[in-house]
Amino acid sequence: MSARILVVDDIAANLRLLEARLNAEYYDVLLASSGPEALRKASEWLPDVILLDVMMPGMDGYEVCRILKANPVTVHIPVVMITALVDPVERVRGLEAGADDFLSKPVDHPTLFARLRALLRVKQISDAFRARAATALDMGFDPLPSPAEQLRGASVLLATEDINEAELVESVMRQEGVQLHSASTVQAAWDCLDRCSFDAILLSLSLDGGEGLRLASRLRAQASTRDMPMILLADLDQRSLVLRGFDLGANDHVLRPADSNELRARLRNQIRQRRYQEQLRTELDRSLEMAITDSLTGLRNRRYIARHLEHLLRTTRPAVMLLDVDRFKAVNDTYGHGVGDVVLKEVALRLQAQLRAVDTVARYGGEEFLVALADTSEEEALQIAERLRGAVEDDLIATGFGDVLRITISIGVAFARDGEAVSDMIRAADGALYRAKSSGRNRVEFACDKDWKPRSASVA
Repeated sequence: MSARILVVDDIAANLRLLEARLNAEYYDVLLASSGPEALRKASEWLPDVILLDVMMPGMDGYEVCRILKANPVTVHIPVVMITALVDPVERVRGLEAGADDFLSKPVDHPTLFARLRALLRVKQISDAFRARAATALDMGFDPLPSPAEQLRGASVLLATEDINEAELVESVMRQEGVQLHSASTVQAAWDCLDRCSFDAILLSLSLDGGEGLRLASRLRAQASTRDMPMILLADLDQRSLVLRGFDLGANDHVLRPADSNELRARLRNQIRQRRYQEQLRTELDRSLEMAITDSLTGLRNRRYIARHLEHLLRTTRPAVMLLDVDRFKAVNDTYGHGVGDVVLKEVALRLQAQLRAVDTVARYGGEEFLVALADTSEEEALQIAERLRGAVEDDLIATGFGDVLRITISIGVAFARDGEAVSDMIRAADGALYRAKSSGRNRVEFACDKDWKPRSASVA
């Protein structure tokens, strides 16, 4: 589906002109002729970008933008403000209202389309993270706190050949509490990037006689700097380089001579967006971690261990241990499920402490645990199994409710066989576990040929 653009202007001719140019670029376009209409359509249609005229009767563009950015439904929609006003103060006012960019009339269409492409790239990434974060919230995970709005504490790299520009930027950043690192050549910039991480980079297109764009391209090619906000510093006659910079992945630009307030506002917007994306990424990582983790014991869960074993089976000859807490039902019946939970958590800790770094233990279900052993011999597997069994049996478990319990486990071990699936391995280990429990519990049994066949009986 094409990107959707909402165009807002109280002059019909301006609406039709932009509509025609956007349609020619295969965007889906919706029009609004007033602030209230724009707010309603933005909430209902949820466009990918809003092109917003500033000078409108009743509710001007600044107020519309502030309302859009205050609404959780529309706060993530990029806004490009368009106006005939050329005073830098007006640009800063628009940026501080939450606008992502500020273009002057008459609109330079190549610049507009370059900005749209850049904004849409960022929004596509943000939308993907937001969707996953929303899923995490639906699953009951608490949201993380909102990222900081101010620049204070941020780290910025300035890559410019202009000493006077460096002094101006340093003065502005000092007032904002920003840690600024300066580089006067491309090589010096790379040296800084190797030593430190940055929240953003201010990049002069005149660096090293025009090598700034080469640096921009390298920044976007490397994983460590791919998502770092990049603001171009450009002369008035470098319009074509600015457009090329946007195609290479630049996020924004400031024309020289740089207005300190505009620079501050644009940098603040980019760092705020970066922090928000990092927060979404953190929420995604957390939800993925929770999706593969057993909430009681903190071990990996059944879903994870099955996939992990599939990978091991493709690359090594693994072994599987299926472990069961002996007479666990009696623990629950006698002492209650609270004590049962304490027992399971303590068993999990002891199992983790005794395993090699290459091995993985998961809670398989109820009082059962599964250990995936990387490529290992029968002798090594027996040593590991006996070590696990002894770690659980040797020390009493304090329940925290005034009781002290001696707990044992039974273990079944199965080794990978050619042509057998993960489910076959686990079934064989389960057969060995059944024999261990039938033979008196608190022991280790290895799978034999008959264990690789389906079985229906079980022992508690």
